[in-house]
Amino acid sequence: MRIIITLLILFNLSFVQSVAQAEKFSINPNKIFKNLRCLICQGQSVGDSNSEFAQTIKLVVKDQIKEGKSEKEIYEFLIEKYGEWIVYKPLFNKVNFLLWLFPYLVFVAGGTIIILFLKKSNNH
Repeated sequence: MRIIITLLILFNLSFVQSVAQAEKFSINPNKIFKNLRCLICQGQSVGDSNSEFAQTIKLVVKDQIKEGKSEKEIYEFLIEKYGEWIVYKPLFNKVNFLLWLFPYLVFVAGGTIIILFLKKSNNH
């Protein structure tokens, strides 16, 4: 009975480890390349650019993936080196809180203005 329990535990541990490894390698580097701004080519992503800088960043990202880093860790590494401007879609944090909320605030304010305008025009 102990042998069966030991085998079941080992099987579960190996399964969990293989799932964790599959998640590490399921990172799509092209998705990361498209979210990184080429600092040499204005308006192009690293994925679209053929500059030397873009080629270097592609190698860095691939190396980070091989080291088992998550997508978030890769972005944090690149932001630390090149600043937050390198990322098209910046990470949510207290510094860019308003940047993320501004579209929603504009939407709510615009809707409120339209509703007030319609109510005012119906009263006359």
